[in-house]
Amino acid sequence: MRGLETLTTTELSAWVQQARTFARKGKVIDRIPQLALADANLFAVCVLCAKGSVYSEGETSCIFPLMSAVKPFSLLYLLQHLGTETVFQWVGVEPSDVAFNSLEQLVKDRGRPRNPMINSGAITLADKLPGKSASDRSQHLCQWLNQRAGCQLELDEVMLASVRLVNSQVNRDIARYLAQAGYLEDIEKAIDTYEQICCLSGTVEDLARLGLLLACENGRVATQYRRYVNALMLTCGLYEASPQYALQIGLPIKSGVGGALLAVVPGRGAIACYSPALDNAGNPVAALAFVEAISQDLGLSIFGN
Repeated sequence: MRGLETLTTTELSAWVQQARTFARKGKVIDRIPQLALADANLFAVCVLCAKGSVYSEGETSCIFPLMSAVKPFSLLYLLQHLGTETVFQWVGVEPSDVAFNSLEQLVKDRGRPRNPMINSGAITLADKLPGKSASDRSQHLCQWLNQRAGCQLELDEVMLASVRLVNSQVNRDIARYLAQAGYLEDIEKAIDTYEQICCLSGTVEDLARLGLLLACENGRVATQYRRYVNALMLTCGLYEASPQYALQIGLPIKSGVGGALLAVVPGRGAIACYSPALDNAGNPVAALAFVEAISQDLGLSIFGN
């Protein structure tokens, strides 16, 4: 097992070039107008090692919304503030074998969100974030993450306006069902909070710094909570494709429909990618190809060689 710290810039360039070829197999999301403007061929990566080395390549100055890649961090924030017993009263820890925004799954589960990495779970947790208003909640989360991880996330107001314009009926139906089942206190505030935190935006380096918060003992978040979040990313972070990539890559990973992909290498570092072209499950195609290549060639799987 070579490990992340043995990475060379020559290898990085080769893997990036190889990953870029996969973008044509995906498609940029079109249901959110602002996201639809992204160039499908963009690719950026930042690798941060626990010992301080930084490797990056591609369009690293691109700023993109975290979208669902924020979900592990709203979970981490609530675990840190409220504890395991309280948080897991609201959401389960079971993987889902259907789409991330499935109302049918929620109905089948009698209104209990299956896990925090799908929309029903994330909307539920958005309802529980501290703050009087949705703006307060998203600002508190953003500030906490910036302070703990040393990143520079900001709310993208243009992206938020585009998300609000769409006014996702599926998410509203999910929220109403959650409220009927007793998991939401305020539907409008929960939806607004969820949309705002999904529009927290940054660069691949910002995303990698968030990943480093989950990767290593740091004194800023409890070890137990890092482990819980990493475990849920491994089993649920890529939606119904999670089992496949647990086998192929063997790392905790979370994606976002804006093109974000974060892979945590426990004890070693973090790998963040931006790649707007998505597969049918809503995961960035080129980014997954890159992480699979680097994981296999450097022996990064948490399950060993």
